Amino acid sequence: MAQKTTIPKVTKEQVSSVGSLIKKKDLRIVDFKFNDLPGLWQHFSIPAQELAKETDPSSGIWTEGIGFDGSSIRGFQKIQESDMVLYLDPSTAVVDPVCEVPTLSIVCNVFDPINKEAYSRDPRYIAQKAEAYLKTTGIGDESFWGPEYEFFLFDNVRYSQTVNEGFYSVDSVEGIWNSGRDEEPNLGYKIRHKEGYFPVPPHDSLQDVRSHIINKMIETGIPVEVHHHEVATAGQNEIDIRYNSLVKQADNCLMYKYIVKNMAQQFGMVATFMPKPLFGDNGSGMHTHQSIWKGGKNLFFDAKGYGMISQTAKYYIGGLLTHANALMAFCAPSTNSYKRLVPGYEAPVNLVYSLRNRSAAVRIPMYTDNPKTKRIEFRPPDPTCNPYLSFSALLMAGIDGIKKKIDPGKPFEGNTYQLEGKAAKKLPTVPGSLEQAIDALESDHKFLLEGGVFTQDVIDTWIELKRAEIDAVRLRPHPWEFQLYFDV
Repeated sequence: MAQKTTIPKVTKEQVSSVGSLIKKKDLRIVDFKFNDLPGLWQHFSIPAQELAKETDPSSGIWTEGIGFDGSSIRGFQKIQESDMVLYLDPSTAVVDPVCEVPTLSIVCNVFDPINKEAYSRDPRYIAQKAEAYLKTTGIGDESFWGPEYEFFLFDNVRYSQTVNEGFYSVDSVEGIWNSGRDEEPNLGYKIRHKEGYFPVPPHDSLQDVRSHIINKMIETGIPVEVHHHEVATAGQNEIDIRYNSLVKQADNCLMYKYIVKNMAQQFGMVATFMPKPLFGDNGSGMHTHQSIWKGGKNLFFDAKGYGMISQTAKYYIGGLLTHANALMAFCAPSTNSYKRLVPGYEAPVNLVYSLRNRSAAVRIPMYTDNPKTKRIEFRPPDPTCNPYLSFSALLMAGIDGIKKKIDPGKPFEGNTYQLEGKAAKKLPTVPGSLEQAIDALESDHKFLLEGGVFTQDVIDTWIELKRAEIDAVRLRPHPWEFQLYFDV
């Protein structure tokens, strides 16, 4: 049954806390952020004094919200039903980490102004429903999420697509292709393909850049665990943040990308979370760690289980593997995603599970025997995903596995990258294209509709958006087609 959400209640203490922050930091602007369906933050701003004078949570902005045009947001309303309303979540209020003018940042929920209900296509609302649904099942009362974002920092990017021309060009001072470039002087130390993990500076030229980035993250309350250069040449990086509950972590993910992109620009660079910007080297993933807890106990831990995981965790894995093809429509939602998900580049294409094994789609980390840290890691997602949707979809698949007691079978202990012939063909794999993933979602999405977490409207809109992207790429000539066919 679909969940209904009324206008969120705001307490006097929360309103007072926001007002105090504005006054203490002498903030001049309040920036309202919300998420479009594909996963990009949208925003608009008002003078801080306008919000500061709203001291009563039962009136003004706090109860009436702020209107905007939903027809101009990807995946939202049609022109004849464009009016939408944002309601502020005061728990997300932080000083914006990148704005020059002192600015308060607040994440908002999207509502329909007519029926006063939360908007079905608001990704944050879907994530809130996923959290609520977990509790109604009685399985657990909280889930925790730890994404490992990878991204590239380039020094220059150019691309264009017209009726008679199509090209892209990215460059980095670290790129091995620049080993012979006259840089007046060229100081060498270019990172060879697949050797970026992880030599010290001067090979790693981005140590200080990443350090500045994580300091900004920490300022906003995002706990950072580690940062380092990643495997690929030309500025591939990874910053890992500490686990958190589903909605809070998805909020953190959007702030993470916001900080990375803006700090890169401050250093005269450009960040991309596109999974495969370079041919012939590793792409960027977003390995996603996850666990379910109940009453302060980690349900995924069992000291006597395989890899010290419980039967509940194994059923959860069974749900992930059973619905993996459909999940990829949300977890790897770009045509470019499937240029990363190919054998030979440490990409987890095989739908098996194993402990410590990075070639499996589901890995059981074995760094420690601490019950609190036991979790499973789903490795196929990439950073083009909307975390509100991908986390929610993964949780729903895992819950389905637990409810139906889906057996994931025996773990796979070998290196799937080295399998050949019949042995390789026996292993199930992720879809080979976005089109295959969308086809899978179209035929397998009932598990997402449970509890009204995802609605049919959201599924249909997502499929429509993605099929349009597929056609846009499919219909354009590819540069390599000229290499193959121009002289036929």
